[in-house]
Amino acid sequence: MKIKSQKDFWAGLLFIAMGIAFAWGATNYTIGEGARMGPGYFPLMLGILLAGLGAFVLFESLVVETEDGEKIGTWAWRPLAFILAANFVFGILLGGLPGFHVPAMGMILAIIALTFISAFAGDEFNLKEIAILSVVLAAGSYAAFVWLLRLQFQVWPTFIAG
Repeated sequence: MKIKSQKDFWAGLLFIAMGIAFAWGATNYTIGEGARMGPGYFPLMLGILLAGLGAFVLFESLVVETEDGEKIGTWAWRPLAFILAANFVFGILLGGLPGFHVPAMGMILAIIALTFISAFAGDEFNLKEIAILSVVLAAGSYAAFVWLLRLQFQVWPTFIAG
């Protein structure tokens, strides 16, 4: 059997693997049934759906002819590094690192740092656009999580909020 689209083949395998992992992990919780769902019901159904989608994409990669086999390109290391670094910094700023005596800096600064660091992953960097985007994302997150959902987040660093 010949792979006719490498991108779809590997994406399908990834979807299947993630779907199986989610479904398997969900079996550690009470599943329940449609009328009385347990905490494992949604991840189980999501895992099954994801694995099914992956099987469909994998099947298409073996059947549908594509130009030059849609070969996998080289890894984009720079964007990958900046996106991962942005997420790590976000987590550290949001929750702190008590083992290293790094205090939590709050949701607003964490979102602003996330936006600025992840912006370096792209080819263009416009300071004005990134600043506006970070303020809009921080304000939107504050409105959604703190005002509307009333979740208890540390919004500002303790040296500002007290």
